[in-house]
Amino acid sequence: MDGSAVADAKSVIAPLNFLVPMAEKPVAYNYEPPPGAPIRTGQSITHKVPIRDARPMIGRLSLDKQGFVLLRQPTAVTNFYDEEQIKTVYYPECERVMQSATGAARVVAFDHIARNAAMAAIKGSGIKMPAKGVHNDYTAWSSPKRVRDLMGDEAEALLMNRFAIINLWRPIRGPLLESPLALCDAQSLEEENLVASDLKYPDRVGETYSITYNPNQRYYYFPKMQADEAVLIRCFDSALAGPQRSSAHTGFDDPESPADAPPRESIEVRTLVFFPPGA
Repeated sequence: MDGSAVADAKSVIAPLNFLVPMAEKPVAYNYEPPPGAPIRTGQSITHKVPIRDARPMIGRLSLDKQGFVLLRQPTAVTNFYDEEQIKTVYYPECERVMQSATGAARVVAFDHIARNAAMAAIKGSGIKMPAKGVHNDYTAWSSPKRVRDLMGDEAEALLMNRFAIINLWRPIRGPLLESPLALCDAQSLEEENLVASDLKYPDRVGETYSITYNPNQRYYYFPKMQADEAVLIRCFDSALAGPQRSSAHTGFDDPESPADAPPRESIEVRTLVFFPPGA
């Protein structure tokens, strides 16, 4: 699937927020920053871009090329805000889905984020607002570091073979009408548009990619996602080279969203995906 193949696909024109190129390395805090420090450095700029309906192209999408796919994936979870259910029911579900979709030898679900604008306003809820800046969750540096952080004595042996970090993103309720997810075709990314950015936690420093604007970038979405649908998002794949080993995504304000649409509720699980030798 290339740019010409989707020229006639239905699209919306919507604003996406990009990082303004800057000399210093951007920094963002995942907790209350020290006194006098901003929650994040850098400025954003908004560009209106076409975001194409990817549903007609589902059969042609792949994690290896575009960096995202849509699956129908029912779940046994009854409450996505119940941490116990997430860890004991949903993590194993996500691991099975990822293993089936990728042919991995092993999958480890290790983190998740639930997003709900109403619940995010409750202090201490741990729920976040939809993210509205184009980004990628891991970089060529932070991806192997995450393996070393989480896999202990096994890490170096695991890193000798192909590995990936892939997210599983789904609506908690559907149809999702407000703040849908825009996904960038990884084949349209350029190295110069991937800006390594520090993400500070109380006990460690991670690194993500902030994305600068390039008119050649191609964006897609899956309109009206249902709760039994899931998007797999490839954040990093050690078998690929250059910017195509990453991807980019963001929530966006859909101009076709009804004024009375309920706020978006979603959950995103991050997984380490380890492939067999020679894969």
